[in-house]
Amino acid sequence: MTSVEDDYNFVFKVVLIGESGVGKTNLLSRFTRNEFNHDSRTTIGVEFSTRTIVIDSVTVKAQIWDTAGLERYRAITSAYYRGAVGALLVYDISKNVTFDNAERWLKELYDHADANIVIMLVGNKSDLAHIRTVPMEEAKMFAEKNNLHFLETSALDATNVELAFNTVLREIYKRVTSTDMTNKKGGFSIDPAANPGSQNGQTEEKKSCCVNL
Repeated sequence: MTSVEDDYNFVFKVVLIGESGVGKTNLLSRFTRNEFNHDSRTTIGVEFSTRTIVIDSVTVKAQIWDTAGLERYRAITSAYYRGAVGALLVYDISKNVTFDNAERWLKELYDHADANIVIMLVGNKSDLAHIRTVPMEEAKMFAEKNNLHFLETSALDATNVELAFNTVLREIYKRVTSTDMTNKKGGFSIDPAANPGSQNGQTEEKKSCCVNL
């Protein structure tokens, strides 16, 4: 018997990137399971979780990858950018160093991911606004300069978490279904590896990764 989770039209691979400790794992668990773990440990390598949503009566499965922020895992995680059509670049609004390194993360993302990837800059831990070190206006300027979406979120109290992920997924869907995206001269590259249901490059017939519908 096929479950609702297995019945979808598109698979969109989205990666979470940013320094260790900014809350990427809890953003993932809040969006996919509506959970928050106060004792969350540092991610080793890469983990992923999924959630299915409906956009314009079309079922989209978000495959969200949580990448380790620690330097010693960078060589492992870089390969996982392949096939990603969306990304949340996360920093901690209470730790300026995590925002200072956003440009480096952005460069790494562009070096390994599709050129048309949808990116949102996310200032996490908005519940710590009383000890903020990264001004919102500074983050907005950085986002505008680099043509990124921008939101501040709190995985702890769930502020803007749904909005952040849904904005990215809807923008991906918009690009995928636009005339430009379906034109063979442009658009996201199709990577069978982004679909966990594919083996040896053979994708399941009824399911599609990215734009292969």
